[in-house]
Amino acid sequence: MVQRQVPKPSEIFEYLHLQKPDFNLKRRRLSQALTIADLRKIAKRRTPAAAFDYTDGAADDEISMRRARQAFRDVEFHPDILRPAPEVDPSVEILGGRSALPFGIAPTGFTRLMQTEGETAGAGAAAAAGIPFSLSTLGTTSIEDVKAANPTGRNWFQLYVMRQREISYGLVERAAKAGFDTLMFTVDTPIAGNRMRDSRNGFSIPPQLSVKTIVDAIPRPWWWWDFLTTPKLEFASLSTTGGTVGELLNYAMDPTISDDDLTIIREMWPGKLVVKGVQNVPDAVRLIDKGVDGIILSNHGGRQLDRAPIPFRLLPEVVREVGADATVMLDTGIMHGADIVASMALGAKFTLVGRAYLYGLMAGGREGVDRMIEILGSQVKRTMALLGVATVEELEPRHVTQLERLTPVRSAGAESIVR
Repeated sequence: MVQRQVPKPSEIFEYLHLQKPDFNLKRRRLSQALTIADLRKIAKRRTPAAAFDYTDGAADDEISMRRARQAFRDVEFHPDILRPAPEVDPSVEILGGRSALPFGIAPTGFTRLMQTEGETAGAGAAAAAGIPFSLSTLGTTSIEDVKAANPTGRNWFQLYVMRQREISYGLVERAAKAGFDTLMFTVDTPIAGNRMRDSRNGFSIPPQLSVKTIVDAIPRPWWWWDFLTTPKLEFASLSTTGGTVGELLNYAMDPTISDDDLTIIREMWPGKLVVKGVQNVPDAVRLIDKGVDGIILSNHGGRQLDRAPIPFRLLPEVVREVGADATVMLDTGIMHGADIVASMALGAKFTLVGRAYLYGLMAGGREGVDRMIEILGSQVKRTMALLGVATVEELEPRHVTQLERLTPVRSAGAESIVR
């Protein structure tokens, strides 16, 4: 039998550890977010449907986005044992500079519509964390203002080659003058993808007031207050901002973009040049042979061509064909630090996060982005420690197995099958 006794009051008080109440509501809700999914839930509560869905959604039936996330779930890790890693260093060397973590902030369009601090919050948080920040051509903060928000950190610029080439050339010159060190030449957006959520929500730039948007705004007055009491949206490139998102993209993009444009931009740009939006092995090989400084495997977060290849599944074959020394980077579907570790183990040199960043931004502005980086960074370090590796360089393909779910069927005349 268990011996029982009447507890002494002094013993009871030893178990009482009352936390001091935190009356800062933003800090309190962010501290309770333990995952990117938690930040997404907060973001959805605080953001009007049209703006949230622009971030959260993808093209057509959103198959590419779901497949990308499932591919990361279909990972089996193989940890090493009896190899202590008490001190984990997640930093990496990428494109001529150091990043404190193996991920950076991806370029996102219309960012201040998600939360009014927009790119300023992202650039500031990236600077504090020691990671690169990427500004989109369709960003809502100017090149110069991003530089002011991140004066000593690493800024990258994502370039769309537009129908009016002079606009793109001017952006290249401005980014170079502002000291941006890397240019992302984007190739996966010749025209706008069919983003059904945006069409159903009537999402436009700037937001249009209607009965639906007014009803949706009632439980989120803070968003509208922020939007209406802060400076008017300014895009990094476009001088006109009226119309739907699709109309804006089709105005900006050009389906005639070619190798000749890449050559012209390469000659203009003094820093590192990477091509963003690579989706097959032959293109990856051709671009590396052409002398670009790196490639980013990406299907634009599933926002362009639905049923496009999954970058994470494409990664091992690309690395095999271009060689382990080539700079191959990755985005699309990353929602956990373990996704980043798996990518690095399979040969990626770096990763970029977009939706995770915007969930943090919508959840709490600059502090929300800080929290996003903190969550992913802690997950990266924990996963590495559990695998028994102390540095990113120690990660190898043997640490990861990609479990099969979708198996391609060879069609007549197919030259290569990407698993």
